[in-house]
Amino acid sequence: MNLLLSLACEDARERPDGRLDFIGVFDELQAAGFPAAHDRMTVAFVMEWSAEQEGRHEFTADLVDADDRKVLTIEGHTDVSLPAGAGRPKTRLIMPLERVVFPHEGEYRFVLTVDDTRMTAFALLLSESGE
Repeated sequence: MNLLLSLACEDARERPDGRLDFIGVFDELQAAGFPAAHDRMTVAFVMEWSAEQEGRHEFTADLVDADDRKVLTIEGHTDVSLPAGAGRPKTRLIMPLERVVFPHEGEYRFVLTVDDTRMTAFALLLSESGE
């Protein structure tokens, strides 16, 4: 499995032609104080598979802080099958999240685990706005 894309944004959607639209991509957030709740965000992960990886794959996407403490977990599975035409099999996970609570300022990252393979997907920096 190859992680092609991972990001946080305000909103994302897949078009009928298969293209993806992302609105308001970000990697930093500010809050007046902590703990802080971000009302709404969307995370996106695009995974590409080889023909040998056809079948069912379990995955988790954990949002963790710098000390590897979990803030939230997304769990699921994907069924990988070879496309009818040309191209490689892909999994597109677009997940809206509501009221994500960040306990303290600092760096957070999403860690994607597929079967037994663990990789960092993307990071978010949370800082105090001073307001």
